[in-house]
Amino acid sequence: MVFSHANWRKPTIRTLDRPSIFLAGALTALIILWAFFFFSTINSPYKPNNTCNCNQPDPAFNLEFDPPVSTFYDDPSFGYTLNKPITNWDKKREIWLTLHPSFKPRSRDRVLIVTGSRSTPCKSPTGDHFLLKFYRNKVDYCRIHGYDIFYNNVLLDRNMPSCWAKIPTVRAAMVAHPEAEWIWWLDEDAAFTDMEFKIPFEKYEGYNFVVHGWPKEVYEKKSWLGLNAGSFLIRNCQWSLDFLDSWADMGPRSKHYDKWADVLLNVFHHESDDQTALGYLLLKDHEKWYGKKMLIETGYYLEGYWVVIVDTLKNITERYLEIETTAGMLRRRHAEKVSERYGVLREPLLKDAGNEFGSWRRPFVTHFAGCQPCNGKHNPLFTAKGCRDAMNKALNFADNQVLRNYGFVRRNLSDPSVVSPLPFDYPA
Repeated sequence: MVFSHANWRKPTIRTLDRPSIFLAGALTALIILWAFFFFSTINSPYKPNNTCNCNQPDPAFNLEFDPPVSTFYDDPSFGYTLNKPITNWDKKREIWLTLHPSFKPRSRDRVLIVTGSRSTPCKSPTGDHFLLKFYRNKVDYCRIHGYDIFYNNVLLDRNMPSCWAKIPTVRAAMVAHPEAEWIWWLDEDAAFTDMEFKIPFEKYEGYNFVVHGWPKEVYEKKSWLGLNAGSFLIRNCQWSLDFLDSWADMGPRSKHYDKWADVLLNVFHHESDDQTALGYLLLKDHEKWYGKKMLIETGYYLEGYWVVIVDTLKNITERYLEIETTAGMLRRRHAEKVSERYGVLREPLLKDAGNEFGSWRRPFVTHFAGCQPCNGKHNPLFTAKGCRDAMNKALNFADNQVLRNYGFVRRNLSDPSVVSPLPFDYPA
């Protein structure tokens, strides 16, 4: 049937009907407005007691919401520097999270990676180039896993230079990011070399500080090389603030610095620095208050020494490709945002890979301690070229894992500039 406009007659509106029509329209508008505000209120993050009635398990942060309610930030006596002691921090954080409910879901596993370098250009001709590559590597890892990162290149405490500068930086980061449960310090010359691996935070339920090392070397041999302060996890809590105060009290800003320098030299037979000070705190308080909350991680490379890692990377690449030739799901092309899923799928196939030295598992973090890529004053045991070649291999090894999600790969880890497109279903 074809409808013709000629068959339609426009209804006549009588004058007496207009008030009724007006009232009906007004009532309809009110109902629509009420419904709008009702449902907006239900889903609004501005409700003080809102627990986020969202369907997704980890809703996006509301970055525009900061209620006009006083918090620790409004206290004029509160500060970010080491000379401003902080008390009752756990309660302060909890109140802040309650006032900002979009940050609460999964807050117990939230991580802020903190790193940095000097504020002036590197003295080594290739130094700034390598620092950029190291930073890009960290940004890649953060993007894949949804972590935030803070890169600092200024002295937040001029009396805490060089290696000591990490302590005031980490402290300020804790205060600036109450939504983060863990602050993860990484030295400028440390790189992620397994882009899939995630830290097993459930393992650290009873700990507030985690550093890589070998307990026997620290507690029995009293070696300052029994751990490395270039990568450590610290929980965002009052215990950690107190710990950082104790650690800083052994540094150059403290009136006790000379005393501690003598103690550390006597115990570890090495000059005073952040690492020997950390070793002493672990050694001294092993069975006391600090020690019970501190863990030396031995199960994976939270910080791995590059000298024992770099020459194994080619073999590791080949072993991983062998796995993928028989595991079709691992060859599946996918969006970078869902990369964690494929790390989970791969994990059962790595159960016999081992970990740390002698393993064919990808090393999690590779640290180029002693290479000093920025100032060029490398350890005399190494050569400048040897360090550069090793850094290129490790950074390219990591970057291959990133580039694969974009359809490319480097065939030669020593050549950072040449990439090849990957065929479909690679490496079947």
